[in-house]
Amino acid sequence: MSNYTVKQLARLSGVSVRTLHHYDEIGLLKPSFVGENRYRYYGREELLRLQDILFHRELGVPLQEISRLLALQGPDRVAILREHREWLAQRVERSRQLLSTIDRTIAELNGDSVMDDKELYKGFSPEKHAEYEDWLVDRFGGEMRQRIEDSKAKLNSLGKEGMAARLAEGEAAGVPLAKAFQSGVSPEDPANDPLLARHHAWIAQMWDRACPPQAYAGLADLYLAHPDFRTTFEEKAGAGFLDWMTTAMKAYAARLEA
Repeated sequence: MSNYTVKQLARLSGVSVRTLHHYDEIGLLKPSFVGENRYRYYGREELLRLQDILFHRELGVPLQEISRLLALQGPDRVAILREHREWLAQRVERSRQLLSTIDRTIAELNGDSVMDDKELYKGFSPEKHAEYEDWLVDRFGGEMRQRIEDSKAKLNSLGKEGMAARLAEGEAAGVPLAKAFQSGVSPEDPANDPLLARHHAWIAQMWDRACPPQAYAGLADLYLAHPDFRTTFEEKAGAGFLDWMTTAMKAYAARLEA
């Protein structure tokens, strides 16, 4: 069976070399052996372990918890894979619905058809939205419920095109930050400030109120506190992006206060 170098495994799996080095450093994915040339080599067992890691990351499991889960052997490991399969099957169906919603929205915006109001939200999980809202209220108190309702009312008042534009701006604001992370820019580098300023302004728009530096830093803590945010951030830019982004946000907030 073939053994792969770090670069070869990165090409095969789509995981960056930097991430593989990080997994080695924290003991999550050690190479099978290190050659006389000091290259790391990965065999079949390591490839399967990396697959398990990526399954867990897709589910938003923190790295420290993945290590414990991977220690399970035999039937327990099979049971975990079966849970992965069930979750992925549900995700495929939800993705299919979301793609259909996107296609029909594009058709309406082009004047080709008109969607029923309920169809606008087909594929979005009301259970997941409710879970986030309850989590925020539980963490930050009853005032958060009113803030959530105010924010939802503001978004609804934008109409379909306005809401689409607002969400598109959020996606656009995140792209250069993801590129900065992937390019190896330090999250605390002031050169990130113009990129963070755009993201900061978008957050204020979404909240429909000012976002003081302390609140922006607090938002970074919120991102770190819920595992779903890690999945959302890192499926776009790779492992480690959430930690980079939240560090950058806090550094930017500190500079605003200085």
